[in-house]
Amino acid sequence: MSSEIKTIGVLTSGGDAPGMNAAIRAVVRAALFKGYKVKGVRHGYNGLLTGDIVDMNLRSVSEIIHRGGTILYTARCLEFKTLEGQQKAAQACREAGIDALVVIGGDGSFRGAKDMAAQGIPCIGIPGTIDNDIACSDYTIGYDTAMNTAVEMIDKLRDTTQSHDRCSVVEVMGRNAGYIALNTGIAVGALVTLIPEVPFDLDRDVISKMKETQKTGKKHFIIVVAEGAGKASDIANEIQARTGIDSRATVLGHVQRGGSPTLRDRVTASRMGYHAIELINKGIFNRVVATRAESIVDYDISVALSMYKTIDTALLDISHAISI
Repeated sequence: MSSEIKTIGVLTSGGDAPGMNAAIRAVVRAALFKGYKVKGVRHGYNGLLTGDIVDMNLRSVSEIIHRGGTILYTARCLEFKTLEGQQKAAQACREAGIDALVVIGGDGSFRGAKDMAAQGIPCIGIPGTIDNDIACSDYTIGYDTAMNTAVEMIDKLRDTTQSHDRCSVVEVMGRNAGYIALNTGIAVGALVTLIPEVPFDLDRDVISKMKETQKTGKKHFIIVVAEGAGKASDIANEIQARTGIDSRATVLGHVQRGGSPTLRDRVTASRMGYHAIELINKGIFNRVVATRAESIVDYDISVALSMYKTIDTALLDISHAISI
């Protein structure tokens, strides 16, 4: 047990993701196991500014590993982006007796953790976002569940698409990253998958491919588009105008952020939460927990925030080769 740390705080920030509760559970139980006290900060950094802080024990995290969302809630906080807000948040930690903070969220949450560290509050970040866009980590909590949800929804949509000989343009989440779209597109057998990392020409990459596929007898089509690549409604309208094929847009939206987390998300979240407490117990602070080749690793927060993540080109090749 770190001699300097007596009480650990935990919060979730930014967009919710399935598996956040599993991470909270692991942080709380691992910390208690190692002799620390734990406090939960509700509604993210905003909760520090408003004093929305509660004591946590073993029963606080009972029966939550299977639940989506976050029992600590989450919120955006403009005040925290100011120096005065960060100073106020750090003082709130001291007044609550929080000696170190575990932050579960995405890049914006980690920037907040870095700001808290600058104010003297040691922090550990855990990547929780369905977008899988944390550069230092191969995998983020919630990603697998979101993809499985998208696959399930598109599989259901396919029945109507096929019955009416339609083209369904399905928009999935991911912010400015195409990871959800690319993997989902492969999994559902989409004719075309459009992602923000790869510029596309509608005539060349979509219309022409549809016409070529029609020659083989195919009469219905699934197009998957990442939200950062374009609007499904605009693309569907263009397809119908240029081909005459009845085309409909479906935006899956926030349904992808909900639901019971998959086994992978539960286990990864548990491993990351435990690793965060291990770091604190060793007196190692201001790190971001991550996965690399199925191993749990960690990086300095500043280094993690400076890293860049690229799309898997092998997945692009697979998508192009087997989609016709």
